Amino acid sequence: MSPISCGIDFGTSNSSIALADANQVSLVETEAGQYTIPSAMFFLRKDNTAFYGREAMELFLSKRPGRLMRSLKRVLGTPVMRQGTMVNGEVMKFDQIITAFLEKIKTKAELQAGRELEAVTMGRPVHFTDNNPEADRRAEDELKAIANRLGFKSVSFQFEPIAAAFAHENGLTSEKLALVVDLGGGTSDFTVIKLSNKNLRKPDRSSDILANTGIRIGGNDFDKDLSLAAIMPILGYRSTYGVKNLEVPPYHYHDLSEWSKVNMLYTNRIVFQVKQLLFESHDKTKYKRLLQVLEEETGHSLLAATEETKIALTNEEQFQTSFAFLDPELSAEVKRQTFNTAIDGRVQKISQTALECVKNAGTTPDQIELVILTGGTTEVPKVQQQFQNLFPNAEVSGENKLSSVGLGLAYDSRNKFG
Repeated sequence: MSPISCGIDFGTSNSSIALADANQVSLVETEAGQYTIPSAMFFLRKDNTAFYGREAMELFLSKRPGRLMRSLKRVLGTPVMRQGTMVNGEVMKFDQIITAFLEKIKTKAELQAGRELEAVTMGRPVHFTDNNPEADRRAEDELKAIANRLGFKSVSFQFEPIAAAFAHENGLTSEKLALVVDLGGGTSDFTVIKLSNKNLRKPDRSSDILANTGIRIGGNDFDKDLSLAAIMPILGYRSTYGVKNLEVPPYHYHDLSEWSKVNMLYTNRIVFQVKQLLFESHDKTKYKRLLQVLEEETGHSLLAATEETKIALTNEEQFQTSFAFLDPELSAEVKRQTFNTAIDGRVQKISQTALECVKNAGTTPDQIELVILTGGTTEVPKVQQQFQNLFPNAEVSGENKLSSVGLGLAYDSRNKFG
């Protein structure tokens, strides 16, 4: 029986797994008809039964009582990873939660392979955490421990943008100097690499990789910027209170704009604080909506509305965002220009990091022949335009944006494990 290994792309927003043997590399159908699965889990309140991916999101959006968890990757390497969290009254460690999620997709892959998988290449961002090598090492160690817990006896890691490059290499007819732009939910990573289909089975690619850099900015940050610019104002963000016309505290709104923090707001103490401030609010109608969200625990519905708006603005110049979960008549018109303005600072930081990668590679933007866009955040029109402007001589490839990293990791696993 020929060796078989796999590659796992555990993403902040979406995940995938691909198999590799001597003859082929193929993605695994992680859900019916789908080769990616949202990195989401939903725990029913009555017994903490876990549901995954799209089913988890559907249960949450249908307002079933329970706890939704997303952006789990962002806790790797942080103190929160060790602290754990309360899930419907039960303390759960994040390593248990992440293990359960990854076990779900590993089981799908083993059913397709017809055997137990023991070798894996795990994807990782260039930096789990910016400017913190200790936290970065800890994050990789935590992910490796989870892989071992899943039954993998051989575990390697590969930078996600390098994996995306491997996935594109098969279709090339000549050598190309490429920049991989991997913009995920939590990080933005870049690699300058020499690509050629002659190198597909080359076990050591270190001489082809000229530079890689990364920054902890991703699509979730774009969601937060859009939320604060266009969504949170309907809850009284930046409104005032009291005789001194002070601005209402912003921190609740910032936490409501992040998947990884919203569950921490549903406490009696925070609800009491908001109730107290409501008496002094100068815009009680809007500020009362904040109280309603906290009391009814519908923060995730706000995040879902933000995400829906961001996706809609990919193809439309404006979108009417509904807040029916607050009031059947409540909606707000959001323009793409508002979104572009909100994310401009982050797009500039992403661009600077990409140019730094090109410089570190000893080349210039006009020498880049191929720009590979991967990750859902590269769908944002402002991002696409930015990279077309930065690299005017390059062909831009955006095929398999959500699954190329998983495929590339499987290619890498075949080269490493046979």
